[in-house]
Amino acid sequence: MAATPDNRLIVALDLPHALAGLDMAERLGPQVGFYKIGLGMLTGGGLALANELKADHGKRIFLDMKLFDIGATVEAAVRGLAAFDLDFLTVHGDPHVVRAACEGAAGSNLKILAVTILTSLDRADLDAGLIAPGDIPDLVATRAARAFEAGASGVIASPQEAALIRALPEAEGRLIVTPGVRPAGSALGDQKRVATPADAIGAGADHIVVGRPICAADDPAAAAAQILASLP
Repeated sequence: MAATPDNRLIVALDLPHALAGLDMAERLGPQVGFYKIGLGMLTGGGLALANELKADHGKRIFLDMKLFDIGATVEAAVRGLAAFDLDFLTVHGDPHVVRAACEGAAGSNLKILAVTILTSLDRADLDAGLIAPGDIPDLVATRAARAFEAGASGVIASPQEAALIRALPEAEGRLIVTPGVRPAGSALGDQKRVATPADAIGAGADHIVVGRPICAADDPAAAAAQILASLP
């Protein structure tokens, strides 16, 4: 009997189309049980891949759509996505968006995860976007608390803010999912607020999201195994 995969690792299938995603899942095999499918694959059969990995291969699926719109539109979109019986869905962490998404997911097993501040952004980026002044960790913690109050099952945040969020009273029983995770020695790519897999879990993250360090490796299965072996 195959060992149960360690679902703390979520592999981001940031690939051009569903066939490439399915091939990667086959290469990674049973050691990976949780996959993220995002906007980059939406027009390349991403929803079909999500359904196939879930229904035919028993994988858990994180649909990373980062929805943002008026409440009625978000609620309708989430209600439609909830019919796919997936596991996680991201929306932007504004309270009105989170509340609408939770309404749309009502009656399903879909967990709504609120995006705090993208891990590719730093303070200069926030200034350019006219975001309120302040240190990023403080802004992330405030947005996380407000998202939890609005009903989010969890938040997306940099590993560097995981401990701060985990310490919030509102975070009890909620999930922290951290992208921006890079094994020691890996290229940062477009990420600016990063940590190693072990450090992210140690800081309080429930799940880490890793894409390019696995999918772009010469041996993706070995890269995934190395990350899994590093987790505390």
